[in-house]
Amino acid sequence: METSGRPFFYSGYILVYALRQKMICLSGVKVSGCFEKTWFHKIILPARRGLLAGLLAGSALSVAQAAEPDPFQIFAPLAYPQPVNLYHSGNGAPGPMAWKNRADYNIHVHVDPATHTLSGSETLTYTNNSPESLSTLWLQLDQNIYQQGSRGAYAAPQRLQDHTDGMIIEAVALSADGKETPLTPLVSDTRMQVPLPQALPGKGGHLTLKVSWHYTIPGEWGGRTGFSQNEDGEMYEIAQFYPRMAVYDDQRGWDTAPYLGQEFYLDYGDFDYSVTVPKGFLVAGSGALTNPDAVLSAQEKARLAQSATSETRIMIRTPEDVQAIVHQPQTETQTWQFHMANTRDVAFVASPTLLWDAARLNLPALEGSDAKNPAPRLAMSVYPAEAAGAKKWDRSTEYVKHAIEYFSGKWFPYPWPNAVNVGGHGAAMEYPGIVFDGKEDAGAELFWVTTHELGHGWFPMIVGSNERRNAFMDEGFNTFIDVYASDHFNHGEFAPKHDVEFAPQTGHPADDIVPVLKDQSAPVLMTPADLISEKYRHSVTYFKGAYGLQLLREQILGADRFDRAFQHYIALWAFRHPTPSDFFRVMESEAGEDLSWFWRGWYFKNWGPDYRLKSVSYVNGNPVQGARVQVENKGWLPLPVVLAITWMDGSSARLTIPTETWSQRNTVTLQIPGKLAIRSAVLDPDHMIPDLNRADNSFTVKLTAAHQFAPSAASTPTVQGASAP
Repeated sequence: METSGRPFFYSGYILVYALRQKMICLSGVKVSGCFEKTWFHKIILPARRGLLAGLLAGSALSVAQAAEPDPFQIFAPLAYPQPVNLYHSGNGAPGPMAWKNRADYNIHVHVDPATHTLSGSETLTYTNNSPESLSTLWLQLDQNIYQQGSRGAYAAPQRLQDHTDGMIIEAVALSADGKETPLTPLVSDTRMQVPLPQALPGKGGHLTLKVSWHYTIPGEWGGRTGFSQNEDGEMYEIAQFYPRMAVYDDQRGWDTAPYLGQEFYLDYGDFDYSVTVPKGFLVAGSGALTNPDAVLSAQEKARLAQSATSETRIMIRTPEDVQAIVHQPQTETQTWQFHMANTRDVAFVASPTLLWDAARLNLPALEGSDAKNPAPRLAMSVYPAEAAGAKKWDRSTEYVKHAIEYFSGKWFPYPWPNAVNVGGHGAAMEYPGIVFDGKEDAGAELFWVTTHELGHGWFPMIVGSNERRNAFMDEGFNTFIDVYASDHFNHGEFAPKHDVEFAPQTGHPADDIVPVLKDQSAPVLMTPADLISEKYRHSVTYFKGAYGLQLLREQILGADRFDRAFQHYIALWAFRHPTPSDFFRVMESEAGEDLSWFWRGWYFKNWGPDYRLKSVSYVNGNPVQGARVQVENKGWLPLPVVLAITWMDGSSARLTIPTETWSQRNTVTLQIPGKLAIRSAVLDPDHMIPDLNRADNSFTVKLTAAHQFAPSAASTPTVQGASAP
């Protein structure tokens, strides 16, 4: 820091400092002031995102509001939030000492329709692969969000007008050497701390915990989980139904963010779970049914076997079957057993009212299956009779089959045996191997919601990002892959994707995102999930998160480079826990581009591109010698932009102005060869980038009729620039 006026890069901001005897002066877009050097070095530098970030954030003037873009700030090096270390490599891959913990479950639950209660017990085997020993465990009790007075009830009171007593923990015990040692848990809102009598060693230490509990199942107001009424009876969409291990990772140690109504962060393991319900109930759940002989009729088993070889749906449980069941009182119970390997969670639906259909998934047999008699892999749908119809749930399994097969071929193989779509009360919620959608969904909306919720099988079920903190890494990434699934299905039957999640106004994302970029109150993508209000949840987390990747793929990197890098990211972080910084680094390393300008502008800021076609003139005033087109950059996100030129004879040409054009200037003059006068010049003619002001993107060149086709050096028409209509 010896030279006055040199740049100082700090936490994604660029400041200019001046050395003045014992003072250091900072000046920048968001902060200015002078400080003693000793105070600067002791306080400012160590503060990182503390004091200095506060000073930066405290300024009233944001960069996006500045009159003129500053290339020095746009292209400054970007300090990613997650540093490179032994756990996270510079190329975005897991580091040489990366680790992840593991949670394996054996769960037994009983659903009592008479009292709307679920009671359960679990044996949880937890493996600590971290380098540290653990003196305590943390579990998630998400049902406690429904308690009166919960943090979630205060954070979003409009969503939680009704209440239950939450999850009642009956007993917690440590099981070892055939003996059980009771433990006294400490419950805090939606978290349960379990102090251990002896620390659990790292690098492979494991223990077995036994927990029993019960809770009242909420009604439809439960949102993601609850019971609802169909025409023929009740159905139970059950999720977050067991005490789930919190994640201990290399970012925060125990990540104990309370459940305020956003989503989840979970470790991986194997699940064996059973569900006891009245006889006649159908239970569809995550994973594979392991006791079909005990719970299915001979006819249902035969139909299920037929579906394993069918490209179109086979009815397993028909409307006639349902009517026979619901009109026959039952006093007995049945227990349905399921297994799912290498998953972070499970969920299920139970009801006597459900129709059931299935078709084969054209996917390879799962690893470890019998090569001569592999277990079938099925796309399935369960829904009440009132949801059936040619444009309704009769097509659900067709959509399920397409989504799983398309995403498997395009991005990463689907790792689980089955995929189930549930036509319920409309939770629109995803879990590994099963999704809860709405029985009223139909047409394009049913296709889009089915594809979206199943797409979550890749983000975050395979790539296990932290939804509770970085929502764009699952909702945005998933919405992005949905866009191309819509294009792919049945020759674009439901393309383009055009719903609440993506391009909601016109179906053209470059136009529909502009109001978000101009909204001074809109949060940035890096905002923690719990701080994004419902007003911006879809427009920012989903739409902006997805459109950013589309811009990266179609306007910056190109499909080949992007797809290779994105596939590599998924493969590197499958069944692991990446951070946003890991994603940024993988894409840069694999695609071979410094994208810090894009990450800063799109993810850390709400910047947008804004170009102006400033003027059109001719060399020496003569079109025969070529034209000069002057373009000005007025935006802080300098995406590549296409310039389209049309000459008077109708011929045309296009050129792409790359991002680097603006690294040292805001205006460029382009030499356009040609023999004729220019009829029009248009920036971004196809509306491929979200230009903030298109009114100045084009000029129509007006010439007198006498000079339209035969300009000469001696007689050169006057060029008049005007905004094109």
